[in-house]
Amino acid sequence: MFKQHHVNITLADALILMPKYQKMLKGLLSNKEKLQELANTPLNENCSAVILKNLPEKLGDPGKFLIPCSFSELKCKALANLGASINLMPLSVWKKL
Repeated sequence: MFKQHHVNITLADALILMPKYQKMLKGLLSNKEKLQELANTPLNENCSAVILKNLPEKLGDPGKFLIPCSFSELKCKALANLGASINLMPLSVWKKL
């Protein structure tokens, strides 16, 4: 149904078709001081870490976190809440689905 399609138009024609972008670009180019001010924006520590690629290594999924529990003769493992959103429902409701 969909085929590859290429459109070749000039930058000027593309700007005419995007009036809001055209207005913003024209405003930036006509006010060189503001453009220079935007170019020299100081970076905070978060931005510089991204630019310097000094981010900490991502860790893998720790998996499930179970705590052994015992109630008289019943021994089981309880799922600890690690802050994740977990939805629980009674077994009787699940069987009716």
